[in-house]
Amino acid sequence: MGVMRFRHAVHALTAALAADLLGCGGETGPTQPSVPAFTAVSASTYHTCGVTTARAAYCWGRNANGQLGDGSTTGELNPVLVTAPAGVSFAAVSARFLHTCGVTAAGAAYCWGFNGSGQLGDGTTTQQLTPVLVVAPAAVSFAAVSTGISHTCGVTPAGAAYCWGDNANGQLGDGSTTGELTPVLVAAPAGVSFAAVSAGTSHTCGVTAAGAAYCWGFNADGELGDGSGTGQLTPVPVAAPPGVSFLAVSVGGNHSCGVTASGAAYCWGSNGAGELGDGTTTNQLSPVQVAGSVSFATLTAGFFHTCGVTAAGAAYCWGANSSGRLGDGTTTQRLTPVLVAAPAGVSFAALSAGNSHSCGVTPAGAAYCWGDNFYGQLGDGTTTDQLTPVRVVQ
Repeated sequence: MGVMRFRHAVHALTAALAADLLGCGGETGPTQPSVPAFTAVSASTYHTCGVTTARAAYCWGRNANGQLGDGSTTGELNPVLVTAPAGVSFAAVSARFLHTCGVTAAGAAYCWGFNGSGQLGDGTTTQQLTPVLVVAPAAVSFAAVSTGISHTCGVTPAGAAYCWGDNANGQLGDGSTTGELTPVLVAAPAGVSFAAVSAGTSHTCGVTAAGAAYCWGFNADGELGDGSGTGQLTPVPVAAPPGVSFLAVSVGGNHSCGVTASGAAYCWGSNGAGELGDGTTTNQLSPVQVAGSVSFATLTAGFFHTCGVTAAGAAYCWGANSSGRLGDGTTTQRLTPVLVAAPAGVSFAALSAGNSHSCGVTPAGAAYCWGDNFYGQLGDGTTTDQLTPVRVVQ
């Protein structure tokens, strides 16, 4: 049900933008200068973005709605520099479906791309081809932002969560189903503050400094993890197994995952493609442990797959594998983690799972991607799918 619901949401948005989305892969602009080392990458549906050691943002892939932020709607097969306002540099970026957002070291949030639901947070529904400032409430700054399909969320240094954009399923967490063009405060339970938030298709999750996970929004597939399957307009605690607390959480399409301080991985929600990693395709209303003996440092939930990286830099993925998004050299669906077939000598500091592709960055700042490449989202200068990681042109 979760997979179909996501597809219907994508199809509805795509139909609404038919005039803009008729182009195909192979779009490319002029050759770009070399790109400095990446500190992180973010894989979306049809595009990918990264931030460099110089705090410049680069994006590549589909660009029909300006999600690459270079002032055009021309797709790119190699990374292009995001045209940030004068003096603006990014500490982190987050890419999802048709828009992208970034946050500066000073806590200002900027977004660009499609804006039909107000997901850019600038008070309009006007598409933007370059970054525009998110109109945050007075004195509010963001430590991080996370993009969902049609909404965006951010967390402040003090632990308050704000969201904006589509709210049809309560994914903004303010107790209503009214969409918002600028950030609104998430109605967290008394005493709860968030260390991080993660936005998905129609739900959002956050984790506290003490390791408690909370989720809100759509819940038909169990993606809130509270054991109910009932949607929630404000945050509810995830029903973690006794003694389990989370170091971090990551929200995918219609599933969510968390990793503990000891490296144990848990997932919950939609599982039609095996994205929960428990060896089944059964949806789960509360967290189940990912099978196997691998200890993870971080996890990233994609739309129908999930990936994780170990402290030693080995990457593992599981779930749907069309186009090779798991990176194991096959297109075979995996119900438990399989090792990503990285090039010899390559280890990963972090991963990002998108729709049908995945990306990672090495400790030295090299970016690699694998899977679907129809729009050039792998950044290797081609539109050829890759079953194992290929180097992003830098």
